[in-house]
Amino acid sequence: MRLRTVLATATAGLAAATCITAAGPATAVSTTGTSGATNSRTTNACSSSVSIDRFSDALDKTTYDGTFVGNFSALAVDKDGSIAALEDRSSLFNLNAKTLQPERVVPLADENGAALDSEGLVIDRDGTRLITSETEPSIRRYSRDGKILDRLPVPSSLLVAPAGRASSNLTFEGLTLLPGGHTLLASMEAPIAGDTSGAVRFQTWTRTKGDHFKLAAQYAYKPDASFLGVPEVQSLPDGRLLVLERGFTSGVGNTVRLYLADPRHATNTSNIDYLTGQPGVRLIKKTLLADIADCPSLGATAKQPQPNPLLDNIEGMVITGKEKGAYKVLLVSDDNQNAVQTTRFYYLRVRTTPAF
Repeated sequence: MRLRTVLATATAGLAAATCITAAGPATAVSTTGTSGATNSRTTNACSSSVSIDRFSDALDKTTYDGTFVGNFSALAVDKDGSIAALEDRSSLFNLNAKTLQPERVVPLADENGAALDSEGLVIDRDGTRLITSETEPSIRRYSRDGKILDRLPVPSSLLVAPAGRASSNLTFEGLTLLPGGHTLLASMEAPIAGDTSGAVRFQTWTRTKGDHFKLAAQYAYKPDASFLGVPEVQSLPDGRLLVLERGFTSGVGNTVRLYLADPRHATNTSNIDYLTGQPGVRLIKKTLLADIADCPSLGATAKQPQPNPLLDNIEGMVITGKEKGAYKVLLVSDDNQNAVQTTRFYYLRVRTTPAF
């Protein structure tokens, strides 16, 4: 999502929001070694559940094949092991999983050739790409070379007003396939008009013949504060979700929190027009795993005020593996092609047990 300013008042809300040609700051790492840095298991803790291994600014303000590298809104692991990185201005990169150097870029467009506000990404089992645009909003299936193959249905209430009740630029941000690959889930970034409870809608689709998807259940998830939205979700093997909440306050900086959420016993809100605190509606249960502001800064610097200089406008998240009982999670910030923001990758280790 494009840069937004969030006012810290009672009415606060999200507003508006083959070479590398330049080198960003060196990757920061904190592990035991000759430098005297201590092991990440002890000092790199963000919380009892999350630690950070390192970060990298290597792609900040660079270009590849004539395309600006940045504006990243989503990540996925591609079939060849590379990192697919979605840019919210209609480009999809493939990055080397070890070095992050771009290896390929594909332009994206809608059916009329117009640019997308591309925010969510899933690599499907056949290698095709499911990509959201929050303009309408929409979810389209693209071939690896950027050709449109399919378009999923969207509930009328989630369309941008006046067609529906959603606000422009605050629609489908996160996208993930649930275990088994039969259910797709998209997270709205902000509440739709009339949902005065502050909860956002998580919409699902189920797979049909020919790898099409039809509308299925919908759930409600409530961010911690009115100025926090949901930029990303990622499914865990047991059906729970990792959920990012993110906001920005001018003069203060970003708030980014990582939650473990469980939609499996939440109420299906597909036929509930307005989420206004009605009794009997079970929200998606969640528990805080970490506030990223509590992570060690690892020597990071910020170009604008931040509670922790490590922070920036984090939007993308992908689980890249599991090691010693912890998920390896890669985050990326969207620099909005802005001089005072940074394209930064964060390497986390996340433990999700015990459960709720």
